[in-house]
Amino acid sequence: MKAQHDRADNVILRAENETLKNENYRLQTALRNIICPSCGGQGILGEPSLDEQQLRLENARLRDQLEQVCSMTTRYTGRPIEGMPMQPSLDLDMNIYSRQYTEAMVSSSDMMSMPSMLPPEAAHFSKGDLLIDEEKTLAMDLAVSSIAELVKMCRSTEPLWVRDSESGKDILNVEEHARMFPWPLNLKQHLINEFRTEATRDSAVVIMNSITLVDAFLDANKWMELFPSIVAKARTIQVISSSVSGHASGSLQLMYAELQALSPLVPTREAHFLRCCQQNADEGSWAIVDFPIDTFHDSLQHSFPRYRRKPSGCIIQDMPNGYSRVTWVEHGEIEEKPIHQIFNHFVHSGMAFGAHRWLAILQRQCERIASLMARNISDLGVIPSPEARQNLMKLAQRMIRTFSVNISTSGGQSWTALSESPDDTVRITTRKIVEPGQPNGVILSAVSTTWLPYPHYRVFDLLRDERRRSQLEVLSNGNSLHEVAHIANGSHPGNCISLLRINVASNSSQHVELMLQESCTDQSGSLVVYATIDVDSIQLAMSGEDPSCIPLLPIGFSIVPVVGSTVDGHPSPPPEDGVANSGCLLTVGLQVLASTIPSAKLNLSSVTAINNHLCNTVHQINAALGSPASIENGNTIAEPNNAPAPAPAPAPAPKQ
Repeated sequence: MKAQHDRADNVILRAENETLKNENYRLQTALRNIICPSCGGQGILGEPSLDEQQLRLENARLRDQLEQVCSMTTRYTGRPIEGMPMQPSLDLDMNIYSRQYTEAMVSSSDMMSMPSMLPPEAAHFSKGDLLIDEEKTLAMDLAVSSIAELVKMCRSTEPLWVRDSESGKDILNVEEHARMFPWPLNLKQHLINEFRTEATRDSAVVIMNSITLVDAFLDANKWMELFPSIVAKARTIQVISSSVSGHASGSLQLMYAELQALSPLVPTREAHFLRCCQQNADEGSWAIVDFPIDTFHDSLQHSFPRYRRKPSGCIIQDMPNGYSRVTWVEHGEIEEKPIHQIFNHFVHSGMAFGAHRWLAILQRQCERIASLMARNISDLGVIPSPEARQNLMKLAQRMIRTFSVNISTSGGQSWTALSESPDDTVRITTRKIVEPGQPNGVILSAVSTTWLPYPHYRVFDLLRDERRRSQLEVLSNGNSLHEVAHIANGSHPGNCISLLRINVASNSSQHVELMLQESCTDQSGSLVVYATIDVDSIQLAMSGEDPSCIPLLPIGFSIVPVVGSTVDGHPSPPPEDGVANSGCLLTVGLQVLASTIPSAKLNLSSVTAINNHLCNTVHQINAALGSPASIENGNTIAEPNNAPAPAPAPAPAPKQ
């Protein structure tokens, strides 16, 4: 018992140590931002330190390098480009971009912000333009070559793309790509061994016309709404070129984005890039291309791990009846850093950030938007009006986004392991919430990922069904659930929003507990997210009032398929007809309000309780999937050409 208490104390002390580090870093940043009241320049406390003198020398060296780059650019473009003076707008605080020291306790505006919120990394560029005129000209020239490269990558076959006989996916021939597209101004060849290339391609038909899609890609807010589980943050920093008469073709803008996978075990990817849009009126198509800015403007501090977005994007081809065919190419270089073994294949295969996931989510979100805009809904159930239906869908969208951001490393959120074992996947963190949208106080979050030897759709069907889920004691507390409202979000029956009544003994006409749940699934994976909510909040949303102030503390599950590799020694067979019947990775995300006082300290009992709850959840889900009744249900819901996997021995649960 003494050893257990010592380990628990160690966990708490580590968390407090991280908090003190973050507070120390915040104070140091504040000291660096002191402004001299006399001249308006940066204030200096005492004599310049040796480090500052070294930084000034480094600054002079970088200016010399900049002059060399400008000289190379002049030779390449044929136009003289003078070296840039060090303007205050370009004097960026490099420490702001340091991921490992960013505050662990993120405010609610960062964690569950609606798309209009400004990410901290982009805040420096809100008062002035980042690119000067000479760089704008160079950026527009590179945009033309990037669009040409994207079109060729979307339409070319061998030898540029080679079809993998096992997975059926296209694999980029890196040597052929380097031969076909020699990137000018590539000044980082000496770092090539430190980066790993990821390149994927996919194509699909979506229920949205090209004009609406283009508008969503050029608006950072709408782009975040379109990909809530991938794009954690996005910001348009500078509009370099706008089209004539509001027409999107020819637009060029500098953007910032943070991309996420739904687990704290996978680092987010941050990038500044240029996004260009071009229409081909003869073919009735649009090209949206992203290409890197650091080839000619390297004053931006890199994230960790470093991520460089090479020419990527999509070709949107108009089709009849408001549909579009989208061909997507995702191409980037990521710094080679170790990833937890359970996600190693998922990330390295391109499934985490590849074109397949982008397109699968785009298809599903387009169906969701079509459902959101529908006005000819005859059966609304207890929902009083189409406007109330839209508000309920927007509330569920915020719940999905809040859950996605809160279980990742977005915003520099730091997570603590409860065990020193490399196999342990349990991570915990705390956030202090003082703004509306989530319950005020200290929120304790715990996330764990477990491999299960079942198809991901089978796990999804268990967790989304409120009747079957209520049989899991750890998730239902012995209470049954009754659906009182249902909103279909797409063609798949699992894509829906449900309003559930929690049947407990304490329920009465004066006090009723409700649960808002959204489930969604596609070929890249599935999500089941829900949150308890009171009747007054639901009535507020259905009456047409702004639901953004309704506090939500969602918990849920992310299920992703594992294809074409081995996990824990179990081979994954190749997919049949594009649907994999191997294993899946189940990520469970729990959140509890540890204290209603934002300044409260975390206690050991809260950590122990949520860890036990997390472990029991994984055990009961695995046991339910392995039971004969679940196998029988799996036979009835299995997708075509996919027989359910036999019931194996229980998979190992996260260590306590």
